[in-house]
Amino acid sequence: MSNPAPARSPQDLNDAIAGGIGESPLRPDGALKVRGEFAYSSDLWAEDMLWGATLRSPHPYARIRSINVGPALKVPGVYAALTHEDVPGENLYGLKHADQPALAEDVVRYRGEAVALVAADHPETARRALERIEVDYEVLEPVTDAERAAHDDTLPKLHAEGNVVRHQKILKGDPDAEAEVVVSGVYTVGMQDQAFLGPESGLAIPAEDGGVDLYLATQDLHSDLRQTARVLGLPPEKVRMTMSGVGGAFGGREDLSIQVHVCMLALHTGKPVKMVYNREESFYGHVHRHPAKMYYEHGATRDGKLVYVKARQYFDGGAYASKTPVVVGNGTTLGAGPYVVPNVDIEGWGLYTNNPPCGAMRGLGAVQPTFAYESQMDKLAAALDMDPVDLRIKNAISQGETIPTGQVLDYPAPVAELLERLRRIPLPPENRTEPVDIRDMPGGASNTTHGEGVKRGIGYGVTIKNICYAEGADDFSTARVRLQVVGGEPMAMVHTAAAEVGQGLVTVQQQIARTELGVELVNIHPNDTSVGPAGSSSASRQTYVTGGAVKVACEAVRDALFGLVAEKYRESPEHLSLTGGKVVSSATGVLADIAEVLGDDVIEETREYHHRQTFPMDETGQSSQVQVQHAFSAHRAVVDVDTDLGLVKVVQLDCAQDVGKAVNPDALVGQIHGGSAQGLGLAVMEEIKVDAGNIRNPSFTDYLIPTILDMPPMTVDVIERGDPNAPYGVRGAGEPPTISTTPAVVAAIRAATGKELPHTPVAPEHII
Repeated sequence: MSNPAPARSPQDLNDAIAGGIGESPLRPDGALKVRGEFAYSSDLWAEDMLWGATLRSPHPYARIRSINVGPALKVPGVYAALTHEDVPGENLYGLKHADQPALAEDVVRYRGEAVALVAADHPETARRALERIEVDYEVLEPVTDAERAAHDDTLPKLHAEGNVVRHQKILKGDPDAEAEVVVSGVYTVGMQDQAFLGPESGLAIPAEDGGVDLYLATQDLHSDLRQTARVLGLPPEKVRMTMSGVGGAFGGREDLSIQVHVCMLALHTGKPVKMVYNREESFYGHVHRHPAKMYYEHGATRDGKLVYVKARQYFDGGAYASKTPVVVGNGTTLGAGPYVVPNVDIEGWGLYTNNPPCGAMRGLGAVQPTFAYESQMDKLAAALDMDPVDLRIKNAISQGETIPTGQVLDYPAPVAELLERLRRIPLPPENRTEPVDIRDMPGGASNTTHGEGVKRGIGYGVTIKNICYAEGADDFSTARVRLQVVGGEPMAMVHTAAAEVGQGLVTVQQQIARTELGVELVNIHPNDTSVGPAGSSSASRQTYVTGGAVKVACEAVRDALFGLVAEKYRESPEHLSLTGGKVVSSATGVLADIAEVLGDDVIEETREYHHRQTFPMDETGQSSQVQVQHAFSAHRAVVDVDTDLGLVKVVQLDCAQDVGKAVNPDALVGQIHGGSAQGLGLAVMEEIKVDAGNIRNPSFTDYLIPTILDMPPMTVDVIERGDPNAPYGVRGAGEPPTISTTPAVVAAIRAATGKELPHTPVAPEHII
């Protein structure tokens, strides 16, 4: 047994936490989370608070004839029972389209839709009261086939405008182009859940000014504020939101869940109200990844050059729009992959159905087409008798090339380099020990095999993913930075509304402030809506835009400090820099301590950072700058498959990814590991089973996610090809590893089994 590591001294700990751009300081929240001491939103508590609960529809599609909350109000301990009639403002909200009622009025469009609310002095009392509410439903035949919803006018219109949320074409080159070698396929992707461990929760406290203070876990405070204030009928300044500890997100917290409901109950009762979903309710209460059906055809020359890609994509958005418009935009614009394709004809639909609502999830809109086009590239390689990596490299996009929307990539796009680097990573040994260690076999300790019927396969996957908002959205973030002397030391305070959802944004903001201001002490102000918007912690955008905002705010603070130095020391600002808590002149050396220059003065600056403008697409999907930036990653998977039982063990999973600039290298590798785990989950186990609009597995007993035992060894090769248009050259890094993992793992299973496997996740019955 090895000796335990020596305890860190306070100075050692400070040194480990401090660090600037390119270093790997420890996360300030890391130790608390590991020890189970971190406070999450579900831990919130207030004196004399009530508990809220939500009544949900048991039907995917039904008309509401009547609702009677009277029996619930008779339960001792119940303070309120509310329906749509109690909504004080407009009873509609939504991220892109305001199409979802806070509480259902005349119709429910999915199983689990919120119908009524209860507040009581105990959570069990609230749940018992829900059972007393009487709702008379007229059950209707649900619309569950997304492809049919796109084209069949005989189906019921789930919304006034019909069942099509968005229809998008991408046309480039000759739509009638012909090729010497043609392959086609139909691919489907199942509904994946974000599977964050912290359930939806929050605490609303009514205020003396008639407003409300809400403490919650979310991905976008100001988006929640805008929608919630509208439903509450309050001016935005009377709805104040503060971020509480977030137990994971991955897109599932972009849409509203408890926000409006808990505020309605608090304002109605005049008491603090807390809501916490249980796990089953969480499955019903948030959006999921869009299931998709995709028809693809690839044409190439006999030497392997792509001639055309044709595709038809159907994304099932469920009952409400949520992020479906963005999914269709991303799915179509990125639908040909990271390849040079002279002729493209892609058409995508996002549809309303009575299935569970779908919205944002890591890799938004790129996961589904990547599985399809990478499956096609392997099929094409087989038809050409080419190595699948060679085929990809031969067609790989690079800087200066044009993507199907007409946008020219004016930054590095090292797709071929990623594949070459990935191929050079050593493979695991083929030979197994004798006797066989069953823990290394598919099925593991269940002892299903000792190696008989086990075959090995190797597969590759590569992807392109847009970073930040696109299609003309004004994508920006706001940062307020204060510099002052505390306890004799200069300290920076950074204040943004950007959501820390586990990605390490708190650490990144500290690193930027240390780098720009030359101070070690950097505190992060609690995230709330008293500062300007930061947008959502999604689209791999926060290091780019909030990092950019912190950077420009720090620069403004630095300029103001240099103004003070110029007055006191008659030194020109262009000669000055900050390092180690000191002001340094390139002409005369160290001038003074920052604390000495500041004295009792406080410098505070607020700045917005907007990335360069993007533009909407025309009717053929063309735009000179539809997306601000793209990221690229590639994976290689090695799997062992028990071909008799259909069991899969991922033996090794390696990744090569371009990140532009590794702001925090250790945290970055952690992001790649985590993203790869979610992609592996979609490849072999994660699928919400929906039958006639009903979720059949709303629990972590039946919805399976990878554990540490499922994750194989990983080699991560990070390269840094900086984007000259981005702060520090950064390139969003959180989503790409999720996207390229899935096709790599499925390709490896195909190689081991010879099966076509057009659906992900791959189940045992697909193999045997």
